[in-house]
Amino acid sequence: MTRELVILGSTGSIGVQALEIVEANPSLFTVVAITAAGSNPDLLIEQAKKFKVKVVGVTKNADVIRQALPGVEVIDGPDASTEIAAISCDVVLNGITGSIGLAPTLAALDANNRVALANKESLVAGGDLVIARAKEDQLLPVDSEHSAIWQALIGEKKSEISKLILTASGGPFRDRADLSGVTVQEALAHPTWVMGPVVTINSATLMNKGLEIIEAHYLFGIPYSRIEAVIHPQSVVHSMVEFVDGSTIAQGSPPNMKGPISLALSYPHRVPGATTPIDWTTSHTWNFSPIDESRFPSVALARECGTTGGSLPAIFNASNEVAVQAFVDGQIKFTEIVKTVSLVVEALRSSHTGKIRDLADVSAIENDARRTAHELLKKVG
Repeated sequence: MTRELVILGSTGSIGVQALEIVEANPSLFTVVAITAAGSNPDLLIEQAKKFKVKVVGVTKNADVIRQALPGVEVIDGPDASTEIAAISCDVVLNGITGSIGLAPTLAALDANNRVALANKESLVAGGDLVIARAKEDQLLPVDSEHSAIWQALIGEKKSEISKLILTASGGPFRDRADLSGVTVQEALAHPTWVMGPVVTINSATLMNKGLEIIEAHYLFGIPYSRIEAVIHPQSVVHSMVEFVDGSTIAQGSPPNMKGPISLALSYPHRVPGATTPIDWTTSHTWNFSPIDESRFPSVALARECGTTGGSLPAIFNASNEVAVQAFVDGQIKFTEIVKTVSLVVEALRSSHTGKIRDLADVSAIENDARRTAHELLKKVG
């Protein structure tokens, strides 16, 4: 039976690859709605026509898109993705970048849609809200690391898990001792993955791995003390699960997101030929090494924020978004990204101790974090 999909963030990396999977498997999937910021209207229009979608959501260039798509309902404004996520369907793929993806995740869950989650910020900023709403098998991971853990845990008992081990490519600077002179161009040159600019820079600071540790805690209900991360430059082993008997199960495939995306869209079935398998006719060398937390302090900071809980993960994430943009704009050095986040966390730690109750709480906390980050950055400037 064909599955009906809603794809949020259709013109981004995850959305584009998801639509390639749909195009290659027309008997398995149909697309009923897509959303995007609208900054690439030509691609969005092309996607809408190719997949004959009924609804399109945008935040900009709505008039251009309406004119090009007669007969298609175009919903515009900041809440377009949230409204479209609630359309009844089989799977909502949330490929939005940033904490703006939280409201659509909650809307999709409340509408009883299954959510294929590539928006890690939904869990970092509002993990308690998301997990409280999600039913069994309603929230499926798309990040390759969490998909790997999910696959390794199929048929296993939670009580027999010793630890989760997330792998990190290490980004472009894993072997670079002095990071003070890193340029934006260097930070955007990822050695193994092709991703959007924010995620790529987060990978370079290893902030991405910190966010993923928080995400893993919520997805699998494992304490932070039993979630680790290691450097694996080849990005073939996507993550591992260690069990109480000392055995470790690893999931591997070439660095390609189509495997995780297709599994989340098609679960409990796998999509034949979704991604190229490992070539076992050639020799391979896979390396693993601990993270140097003195050069990459973001992982320890993320674990601290997650362990403390409450609003700190949301503060951690929102202040990072501001700091990354400041680096891209040439306002601060690469090494000052995580320093800025740490200063914001310390500044707001005592004033945000309560539990997050709703979206309004998340919004208020993030606004505080962003305002505090901007104030700190003005002093730097």
